[in-house]
Amino acid sequence: MSKLITEKKHLIKVPDIKKPERIDVYLTNHIENVTRNKIQFAIKAGLVTVNNKQVKPNYIVKPFDEIFVIQPIDPRPEEIEPEEIPLDIIYEDEHLLVVNKPAGMVAHPAYANYTGTLVNALLHHTKKLSNVNDKFRIGIVHRIDKDTSGLLLVAKDNFTHFKLAEQFSKHTIEREYHAICWGKFSNPKGQISFKIARSKSNRKKFTISQTEGKDAITFYEVIEEFEFASLIKLKLKTGRTHQIRVHLSGIGKPVFGDRTYGGNKIVFGSELPDMKARINNLLNIMKRQALHAKTIGFLHPITKIFMRFDSDLPDDFKELLKKLRR
Repeated sequence: MSKLITEKKHLIKVPDIKKPERIDVYLTNHIENVTRNKIQFAIKAGLVTVNNKQVKPNYIVKPFDEIFVIQPIDPRPEEIEPEEIPLDIIYEDEHLLVVNKPAGMVAHPAYANYTGTLVNALLHHTKKLSNVNDKFRIGIVHRIDKDTSGLLLVAKDNFTHFKLAEQFSKHTIEREYHAICWGKFSNPKGQISFKIARSKSNRKKFTISQTEGKDAITFYEVIEEFEFASLIKLKLKTGRTHQIRVHLSGIGKPVFGDRTYGGNKIVFGSELPDMKARINNLLNIMKRQALHAKTIGFLHPITKIFMRFDSDLPDDFKELLKKLRR
């Protein structure tokens, strides 16, 4: 299938900013669905101007600059291709599937990820999937982040999809996550209740807020404590984007390895000898956020039987635990 290059145009008027910032960094934080490498390529190709002049990637953005960007993009393909990708199917019947998604797999095709997704794999596995959503999200009832592993529900027909979605809406779906996060908790169990809003400094991220955004509630319970980290289980009362990661980062205990919310830096234990080398070793084991959707429970829309499924922790998660226990 041939891909025709199209383009998006952006005119960004810089406010009265106080913090100096390179233009490649600034644009990466202010344009959706781009990487810093793509912005640098666009700048070098002359597709970015500041006040009608071409600049270099290290140009420092100034207050009231007018930045014009031509962003080359690949249009969405007309059809999603089935791909022979192995699936870890925990349960399947004629109405639904429970799939254990590996870290690194995107749930459905979207910008820059039109192949290798769970939907591509599902289309190869079965032709029977709900079409409540658009063709890029067939069968997908809910999602977990690309670099979060764990259990996902997939609907094979529209009635099942609607009934499962209704349970998510009413918060009657049981979901339990396991995470390794930085630091220790003063209480062995508790509740994190902060609103979640899109970050004003980086539109790709979210942040906790007392006044803005959507209500979000996360329950946690400590399973095991280590020298500078904790293994915890979490349950969601709400299902906001990045909720667990944002809530834990907001209370100063980011998920270990989380590059977006500060979990890939030394948060605790910097006073301990040889800590930098040890942390780097652990981060090489866990090259993503240490977060796994371990358990899911729901009322089967057809049989009316409550079903609960549990998944084993993935290998990188187990290896990190083993090293922490030492």
